[in-house]
Amino acid sequence: MRSALVFLFDLFAVAIAWCGGLLLRFNFDLPSEYVRLAFLGLGGLLVVHAVACRWAGLYRGMWVFASLPDLKRVLKAVAVSGVALVMWVALDRGPTAIPRSMIVLYPVLLLLVMGGGRAAWRMWKEHRLYGGLIAQGKPVVIVGAGRGGAMLMRELERSPDWRVVALVDDDSGKWGMELFGIPIVGGLGALPEVLREFKASHVILAMPSAATETLRRATDIGVRAGAHVFTVPGLEELMNGRVSISAMRPVEIEDLLGREPVNIDTENVQAMLAGRTVLVTGAGGSIGSELCRQLSRFEPGTLVLLESSEFALYSVEQWFARNRPDVRVVSLAGDVKDSVRLDEVFAVWAPQIVFHAAAYKHVPLMEVGNAWQAVRNNVLGTLQVAVHAERYKAERFVFISTDKAVNPTNVMGATKRLAEMVCEALHSFGTKATQFEIVRFGNVLGSTGSVIPKFAEQIAHGGPVTVTHPEINRYFMSIPEAAQLVLQASAMGHGGEVFVLDMGEPVKIVDLARNMIRLSGYSDEEIRIEFTGLRPGEKLYEELLADAEATRETPHPKLRIARSRSVPEGFLNELQGWLGQPGPVSDDAVRAGLKRWVPEYVPASHGVTSAASEETQVREQV
Repeated sequence: MRSALVFLFDLFAVAIAWCGGLLLRFNFDLPSEYVRLAFLGLGGLLVVHAVACRWAGLYRGMWVFASLPDLKRVLKAVAVSGVALVMWVALDRGPTAIPRSMIVLYPVLLLLVMGGGRAAWRMWKEHRLYGGLIAQGKPVVIVGAGRGGAMLMRELERSPDWRVVALVDDDSGKWGMELFGIPIVGGLGALPEVLREFKASHVILAMPSAATETLRRATDIGVRAGAHVFTVPGLEELMNGRVSISAMRPVEIEDLLGREPVNIDTENVQAMLAGRTVLVTGAGGSIGSELCRQLSRFEPGTLVLLESSEFALYSVEQWFARNRPDVRVVSLAGDVKDSVRLDEVFAVWAPQIVFHAAAYKHVPLMEVGNAWQAVRNNVLGTLQVAVHAERYKAERFVFISTDKAVNPTNVMGATKRLAEMVCEALHSFGTKATQFEIVRFGNVLGSTGSVIPKFAEQIAHGGPVTVTHPEINRYFMSIPEAAQLVLQASAMGHGGEVFVLDMGEPVKIVDLARNMIRLSGYSDEEIRIEFTGLRPGEKLYEELLADAEATRETPHPKLRIARSRSVPEGFLNELQGWLGQPGPVSDDAVRAGLKRWVPEYVPASHGVTSAASEETQVREQV
């Protein structure tokens, strides 16, 4: 019925265009001799136009969503009718010839009636459906009057929650203009005044491809003006169709620390992993679990997950069951220090690629009371897995290290450096059956035990937010970025390399805390920042390269190769004797041993501060 009614409307449009054109030609005084011609011409044009409309596919689109594709179909149908009329005029030799002006009048009127009718219907339907919502939504200012802003406005038109009142854009050429009837009132610097003028308390950043610095500046201005700041998905997500432009979310601290998207050589990574059996130790941790998710993209034959935490292992297994049931996953509970269990894992599954991510990583926790356990897990565990990888002829062994291994001042960093030396020794003096590679990077955003979840919890409880020192800074990268670069480094390595990831610029932790407070809708006065003093083993600045190291470039812009201090030939035998001593071993004895093996390790003077004395340190309020 709908198609039949639309079809009748289009035939009616032909009658209006044909008769209206003749009346216009003769100033609404049609000569009697042209009446017969009018009826004859109308009959012929109705037949031609009916065929043209069917050919153009005019009855596929819904009028309520009439858009450019529908207009193109209308133009096709009108063009066919117009060509038919031109041919008639050219062949007509009768005494009452068709006026040549109809060649212009008829198609113009036909296009106006057909196109205008569809546009009017859509406007009327949208007004009925959404017109009443316009005055109900919360007033919002959009930052960005480009394509992202236009897409966002079209979707917000139908939302009862939002009412766009103004736009701002740093392109001065757009100032004073309108986008869908909404004024572009100035640049980003005018945002506070615009919010006050339009009584708005919400800002949406419609800049999906903007640089991080621009996003940070826009967020800072909006937050300082007391607004709630939202952002739209990134351009890559929009282009891939994973989300809609209207899938807004509050700006998060990860956006302000944002880094450029990582591009990896998927062809080489695919060649390395496709069809292979891959073992990931520490598979339930922050890095390990993301590494498993990234590995699943490259069609491994079997993905073996080794994890000591039952809950973490269950969680990552359930993720695969929900999201990647096509990947063959083997979930194994086990400790990397358990040689018998490792024998079983390697004998049964014979992994060809091993990613060793299992480690104790919390610096203060490992510093006091747990130093020997850090040595056993981080050094002995690495040695056990690496030796088994070599014994069972795994092709590659990739060790996940940290920037805290560079000039370490804490037990955790020293154990990771010692584990690096284990891999370097096996590469230099081993059987050469396995290719050993090391990847070193800094903090990852949102990892378990990291500063961002801690700050978020403190803000949720009303503060205060505790920062150890006003000048402390850290390098940050996202968990997916870290995992992807680990895969890239592993595919690129030839054995023995220490890959250093480009961590960008370090971030001051106190600035991070202030931004998180503001993004949560609080002022610096409402939630205080308190300085508590450096924790055991903590240092102000992290380094990615030791003083004696140099780097060389790789084909990937975010990866460099470090040249570290060589390891003596008898190193492994002596180290195994030290690791094999029965416990318990005191923290001081552990530090002395680490100092022997890692000469660059200089324990911080506060590293031995007891937990009790640390809590008595005077707190300074910002």
